[in-house]
Formats: sequence, C-alpha cells, structure tokens
Amino acid sequence: MALVRHDFAVPPGAATALFVLEPLGPRHNAADLAAWTSSIAHIRATPGFAGRPWPDRPFSLDENETDLVRHAEDFANRTGFTYTVLDPATAEVIGCVYLYPPRRDGYDVEVRSWVTADRADLDKPLYQFVCEWLVGVWPFSEPDYAER
Repeated sequence: MALVRHDFAVPPGAATALFVLEPLGPRHNAADLAAWTSSIAHIRATPGFAGRPWPDRPFSLDENETDLVRHAEDFANRTGFTYTVLDPATAEVIGCVYLYPPRRDGYDVEVRSWVTADRADLDKPLYQFVCEWLVGVWPFSEPDYAER
C-alpha cells in the first residue's frame, strides 16, 4: 500500500547549508556501507533505533546493495522513502532518513534518521529540519519520530 497518494509529488531531495538529502539507491552502496558500519554503536544509541534489528552486524557489499535496491524499489512504489544524507561540500554519505508506514496507532508516518558518529553534531539539526520538512512539504501531520 502506498504511503502517499498517487497525485502527491514526492520530493526529489532537499538541501541546507549543513546537509543534502537525496533518494538512497545502489549508486550509494560503498559510501553508505562505509558510513553506517563505521557507526553501528552510535546508530543503535540514536533515538528511534533501540530494539530494532538493524544495524546488527556489518553487511558485505553485496548484502548492502540488496538492501539499497529494496529501498529504491520502495521509493519507486511509493511504499517508503529513504534519503541518504550527504555532506554538501564533499558529497560524503553522513547519514540516512527513512519514511515508512507507521507501526503504531495515532501516526501517519514512521520516521527514523541517523548520522555517523563523527557527525553526531548534525543529529539534532537533521531532526529539526526533517520535522519541518514533513509538515511543510509532505502530507504528514502526525509523524512518529523519536525526539532529540
């Protein structure tokens, strides 16, 4: 089931002075794998990731690509939207934002985000930006997004 109506124009990304969001896909494979595997403990400690099965262990490059293909298919099918978070100066992968159907009653979208451990200072600015982006651009009014 689609997360958004068929006539909603899904944002192709977003940019601020601190980060750029673009749809996550297989072209990000090596950089995405390096980013999250360097920060597993940090991601697990990020609000919204406690008790989740991912990240549980480093993936192989092929396993990660399979995961990114799934995220890209979800995006194309409008069943979920995953954006990679890039450094605006270097285009280095520094995090991720996930928008998926809510698992809990009372919400219209489940949102999670993480940044790499070496960019932990961006966690709160990313959270604040995404909160505003969801209400201002997306058709969501009740996001389930762990507070920072």
